Order: sequence, then structure tokens, then C-alpha cells
Amino acid sequence: MIPNPSEARLYSKTQPNGAQRARFERFLSRKYGDGCSLVWIEDKTIENGFQLEVGHDLYDWTREGRFQQFREMLEELSKKETDEESLITLFKTSIEDWKVGATPEEEGNVESVGDGIALVNGLEGVVYGEVVLFESGVTGMVQDLQPDHVGVILFGDEEEIAEGSRVRRTKKTAGIPVGDDYLGRVINALGEPIDDLGQIRSEGFRPIEAEAPGIIERDPVDTPMNTGILSIDSMFPIGRGQRELIIGDRQTGKTALAIDTVLNQKETGVICVYVAIGQKASSVAHMVDTLRQHGAMGHTIVMVAGASESASVQYIAPYAATALAEYFMYRGRDVLIIYDDLSKHAIAYRALSLILERSPGREAYPGDVFYLHSRLLERSARLSEDLGGGSITALPIVETQAGDVSAYIPTNIISITDGQIFLESDLFFAGQRPAVNVGLSVSRVGGAAQTKAMKKAVGSLRLDLAQFREMEVFTQFSSDLDEVTKKRLQYGQGLMRLLRQDQWKPYALHEQVILLTAAIAHVMQDLSVNEIARFKDGLLAYFHIDHADVCRRIDESGIITDDQKQDIILYSRQYLELYQKIQARKKQKAK
Repeated sequence: MIPNPSEARLYSKTQPNGAQRARFERFLSRKYGDGCSLVWIEDKTIENGFQLEVGHDLYDWTREGRFQQFREMLEELSKKETDEESLITLFKTSIEDWKVGATPEEEGNVESVGDGIALVNGLEGVVYGEVVLFESGVTGMVQDLQPDHVGVILFGDEEEIAEGSRVRRTKKTAGIPVGDDYLGRVINALGEPIDDLGQIRSEGFRPIEAEAPGIIERDPVDTPMNTGILSIDSMFPIGRGQRELIIGDRQTGKTALAIDTVLNQKETGVICVYVAIGQKASSVAHMVDTLRQHGAMGHTIVMVAGASESASVQYIAPYAATALAEYFMYRGRDVLIIYDDLSKHAIAYRALSLILERSPGREAYPGDVFYLHSRLLERSARLSEDLGGGSITALPIVETQAGDVSAYIPTNIISITDGQIFLESDLFFAGQRPAVNVGLSVSRVGGAAQTKAMKKAVGSLRLDLAQFREMEVFTQFSSDLDEVTKKRLQYGQGLMRLLRQDQWKPYALHEQVILLTAAIAHVMQDLSVNEIARFKDGLLAYFHIDHADVCRRIDESGIITDDQKQDIILYSRQYLELYQKIQARKKQKAK
């Protein structure tokens, strides 16, 4: 830092007269002490006004500089939360009373630039996370503070930045424009539209880094966030405000599971934010097309920081998406946010850290990589009624290598989240989709986020499946099995087949309750495994046509009594008899 600069440089088109020079010297003496001399330098590019450079402080008194001060004053006024009439009055008063101030703009110079990072000297007062503006118009964010320079991650083309070019502080933290008009749009990590549907009108601005709600500001997680996926809603329920990790190897259906959850929020009023980190552009385009075909883009925002983007952009993307989600949460809305995926986010952060010469730790990740994700996921919460009762439910996705959940990043995020859904490769390739591993998956919220109807219907499903998986291992090499064991194996195989679900076809609550109630009551016990899929489709159609009142009652109340449960079992057995007669006729015709 330079507390007492020895020289001040005055840039202007014409040389100041004696009175003007005396005023400058009085200002310098008052601000910087008596040892600061004034040197005039002719600059014919300055048409109106002057620029005074003292050390790393720049006083811009040109016409452009005064306009910039005026623009910043209006931006600050526009952030005030007040009604339109009061805001107009405030604007008028402020404009009438406004005077140009002698406010220094701290400037620095680029030492070096490369790999999406610029090293800048001269910005002594800059703070971590502050946005700086380069001479070319490119913006960046301060990511590393060193005694002699700062490291800045770039949000634009580094080729536009040259060594020695000027860098100016903005004294603002990185943020993103927010508003209701973002619904249905595809944007980049800076909030700019990339879907060729025109500009987006913003209603405010939120910092990408924000403090998570405190304990007092939160309410317990007790409201279901139904995914429409039978195996999850029945055994690993997710509540609004929960953080549930989706983890598994590459190509095991992690993204498909998340997109099914988005599709299931279509009529619930839940807003969905999907952030793609390091994904191929073709994969994201296919996913957006799927959402549009199923009518789900209307309640969804897709943020893309693709594989072709710089590590800096991939790093800020999930924070920017969370800022968008917080805009809706603090207005009392329920939001579902999907981070796809945080493995690539950690890799992007590792790349930035190594370029900034931070000490590598385990697997070359920097020591603060845990804090990277904890401060992100802690922002997901269910707010108290005093704060509007909104919520953010997070579904972070993490990719494992050969099913290794004990690797560094997976264990970090498992310890942060409220449970995980583990998708197993062997199950996936065996045709079990979604390939949810019952033993390694868990929801730490559990039944608190389940409807009473689902609790009553699910019964001993998880225990039955665990026993079946264990028995299957012990009996796979045995040829002589008793009838009881055969029955149990057939029952378990039927349950596994029941939990298979077609992609993009989430179940409604009443459909899940009906299927589970019938299965736990052994209605499907005598059916072959290959008949389960056909039978369950026919059973649901039978209830929709002949017992629509049962379906409606479950969806509206979320409750089934013991008598209603017995009715479902009775109707299911009636359909079983009808199904068996139909199949018998088909066999006779085939003969």
C-alpha cells in the first residue's frame, strides 16, 4: 500500500491555470499529506474534464466519469424495496440534490494472463469475491489474495486482456440478475439467455455467494417432495428443504432420475432449477427438449456451464443457480435445484486452485474443497413461516469411479447431505432401472417427509427387499430349494420387477399407494416375473376406470384408513382374477 504517494499526475487536454492548480494542491495536501507534488500531463483524448492519478487511486472527473457516478447512484436507488410512486419521488429528490463527488477509483495493472486467470497488482484495497473490470470490458472475480498481487478468475475471453492493461475495482460482489421471467429459459452462469428467445427482464440482483439461513430461521423438513419414482418415494422419501445426494458410476441413470423428479413437479407449484456443470452441449440440448416435450419447461430454469466453458464459469455456476433459487424461496415459493454434477465442479475448482499455486492436498484438491460444497449446500433449507415458508430442496449429483463411495469428493458430500441414493452399475446392467441399491441408500429425514398413505402402504418393503438380496446371494449356487424359500425368492423377484419404472413416466401418489398395497399383500405372488409389468399397468388402468373415487381420495387427503387399505387389496384381487381369465383365453386362442 502507498500511504503517502510522492507524485500525483493530472491528465487533461489543457494545462490548469494558477487558481485551479492551487485547488488541486490543497486537495492533495488534505488527502495525502504535504509531500505529494502535482505533475500535469497533456492528454488530448480527454475532451471535457480531467483525470487525477495518485498512487493507485484514480479520480475521474471527465464527462464519462461523471456519468458513471450518476449511473451508480441510480442503480443503488433502484435496489430499494419500495412502491413505484415512492421510488419515483425518491429518484426526483436524489437527482435534484446530486453532486459529483471526489471519489477515488482504485486501479491496478495486469501482470500476466492465461488459463482463465489474470494476476493483477495495485489493487491494495480489493476484497475476496469482489468483481473487477478490465480495460477491454471483460469482468472477473477476485479469487486469491497475495501480498504483491491478486488472482482474478475471468468471466470472458482472456485474449481481450493484455499484460499491463488497466483493471478497475467495482466494489461490488459477483451477482446475477433474477426475476420471474427466467422461468422457462436456458441461461449461462452470468444470467444471460442462450436459447435465442430474446432478452430476459430482470426484477432484481442477488449476490452469487450468500449466507445460509440460521437454525432459528428454519423449520423442520416434514413436507414431501414427491419424485414420482416408486423406489425412492417408498423407501427413501425426500422432503422440501432436504439435501439428498444422487451418487453412482457414469451412465447409471443419475440425470434421468433427477429429470423424472422435475417432470413430477409439473402440477405442484414447485419451481425447478437445473444447473449443468461440465456437460456436453448435445446432452443438455436433449434434456431441454425432453422437458419441453413433457410440458415441464414452464416451471424450470436451466443454467448451463458446459464442458467448453472455462473452469471459472463452471466454478461459479452452482452458486449463481442457488442465487436464482433463493430469489423464489424468499418469496415463499418451493424450489427444487439439481446440481449436475458436483464432481466436475470440484475438478474445475481444483484446476483454478492449481493455476493460482495453492498447495494441493488429497487427490490434488485444495484443502478448502469441503468448504466449497458445504457453503453451497447449506443454503438449501425450509424457511420458517415468519420468513415466508419457502424452501430449496437440493439434489446434488456425484459421479463415482467403479462404485467407490469412499473417494474424497463422494465422502465429503455424503457428510454434508441428508442422505444419498446410490445407483449400482450391476443392477443397472441387469435391467433394474432405476438401479437403486437398497442397502447403501438412505434418507436421514425418513418418514417425516412421507404422507400417511405412503407410510401405511409401504409396510415392510425395505426389509423384504434386503432379505431377498441376502437370500439371493446364498441360493444362487443351490439347486435343491424348499417351497418356502422358492416362494420368498419369487416374492422378492416380483418386488424388484415392480420397482422397475419406465423413463419419463413418474407415478402419481395414488398409483404408488395402490401398487405397494397390492404387492405387500402378496396379490402378485403367483404371477411370473415377466407378467409383473403388464399386470401393474392393467391394475392402474382398472382403478382409474372402475374406482376413480379411491384414486381421487388418496391424492386429495394423502391418507388411507385400514378399511380403505382392505378395499384396495380386495379390488386388486378382483382384477387379478379378471387378469388370469383374460390370459387363459389368450392361451386357448393361441392353441
